[in-house]
Amino acid sequence: MHALSLPTWVIHISSVLEWIAAISLVWTYAQRTGKSAWYALSYGMLPALISAMCACTWHFFDNDESLNWLVTVQAATTLLGNCTLCLAAWWIWKKSKPETV
Repeated sequence: MHALSLPTWVIHISSVLEWIAAISLVWTYAQRTGKSAWYALSYGMLPALISAMCACTWHFFDNDESLNWLVTVQAATTLLGNCTLCLAAWWIWKKSKPETV
């Protein structure tokens, strides 16, 4: 746990908690408005959350070399998360357009 300073830990942990709260708020928005396309955004946010948790885990164990695979998982889930967020945004945009005959 000595790899990061206390203020940096606060930022890391609060970012993860904020991301969890954002996922929950988006899900609640989808439920309350009936706009089901917004559920896709909640799911699309999960890979980025996994990425953040990988970073926190790796730092928690003082960047141990035996856990270097977590860096690869973090990079992969960041890429996946960027793609899923893009797709979710596109889906919300597509579903928000008025139907044309």
